[in-house]
Amino acid sequence: MPYRPRKPCRFPGCPELTDETFCEKHKKDDNRIYNQYKRDELSRTFYRTQQWQKIRKIKLQQSPFCEECKKNGTIVVGKIVDHIVPIKQGGAPYDLDNLQTLCWSCHSRKSIQEGSRFGVQTRQ
Repeated sequence: MPYRPRKPCRFPGCPELTDETFCEKHKKDDNRIYNQYKRDELSRTFYRTQQWQKIRKIKLQQSPFCEECKKNGTIVVGKIVDHIVPIKQGGAPYDLDNLQTLCWSCHSRKSIQEGSRFGVQTRQ
């Protein structure tokens, strides 16, 4: 299956080509800015706890590949542990059955659909 052509990083003035929105350097900057200024206090403190870090590590060891990509027949390393039912909607924060491993692309898509990160909920 052919790959899509790489596109320029969306950070102003960055010449790097990427498969995603931002290159690796600017993806980290974008996430840092989001966490620092836009994320609510509950989430900001929860994801820094030792208990979450341990559960996250266990989940990544159990399931190192993106579960959404795997459903579509693609093997992609997952780097994000996501709550299937968000904590804000009553999901269990430390239940392994409520967690899934996702790649950055699938997690961004899910966040947009939920309206959690970008503030606009899409129709499903």
